[in-house]
Amino acid sequence: MKSNRRTATFFAILAAALYALNSPVSKLLLNKIPATMMAALLYLGAGSGLAIVGFIQKKAGIAQKELPLTKKELPYTIAMVILDIMAPIFLMIGLSKTTAANASLLNNFEIVTTSVLALVVFKEVISKRLWIGISLVTLSSMILSVEDLSSFSFSIGSIFVLLACVCWGIENNCTRMLSKKNPLQIVVIKGFGSGLGSLIIALLLGQTTTQIGYILATLLVGFVAYGLSIFFYVYAQRELGAAKTSSYYAVAPFIGVAFSLIIFWETPSLNFLVALMVMMIGTYFVSTDNAH
Repeated sequence: MKSNRRTATFFAILAAALYALNSPVSKLLLNKIPATMMAALLYLGAGSGLAIVGFIQKKAGIAQKELPLTKKELPYTIAMVILDIMAPIFLMIGLSKTTAANASLLNNFEIVTTSVLALVVFKEVISKRLWIGISLVTLSSMILSVEDLSSFSFSIGSIFVLLACVCWGIENNCTRMLSKKNPLQIVVIKGFGSGLGSLIIALLLGQTTTQIGYILATLLVGFVAYGLSIFFYVYAQRELGAAKTSSYYAVAPFIGVAFSLIIFWETPSLNFLVALMVMMIGTYFVSTDNAH
């Protein structure tokens, strides 16, 4: 049992690390690709990439021991796709009406939403130790997100960012209800469903590009940062549950900052060093929690 939890913990952290690649790499690609189309391409990259992996497995004769999705999971599957379309839209509206620092700070509300819903709706056990860990990891992410304290102000934009976080929090719990099923199938459905939905919105808004090289690069980022990340995230949820997996996933902003320091040659700030200490303490509380 402990071995399974260690493996699940590794998958949760790996999922966070892969997702963390998204921010610094997307920052470079956004210079060439509109934000709405990028959201679509990232999801389509995830879906098509995992579909190819599944095709290769089938041709290689690798036995599929995973349970397929059934009509019983259809409501959660539909909700998952719709929420993954809505969340980025709310986030973009929020970003257009508030500062980037404010939006980044509020984004961490997703962890709180996921945990509260897991507790109230799905009756997951969340110990005091895990709550302390979640709080500290969230605090660390907030420290990393803030550049200027004076930039934080509650506004209409903030409300839309919070709505995005609520959508992702609900979506995390919907995915948790599918976690016993084939992760590859889940990612393919999520990728193509959310990707096509976002693509339609991008086309309606006229936010498109014809630069093939950048399109392919974004699809690749989607495969790694979204596809493989969600794939390992679902595996982790099987053993850890939505709340604890979400708390591990919260290290993604921290890892993302580390990648940014490397890619953009930025000098670590005092915020970074303080966040590192808080993150280590929070991760300790999360990793040593034994509640089931």
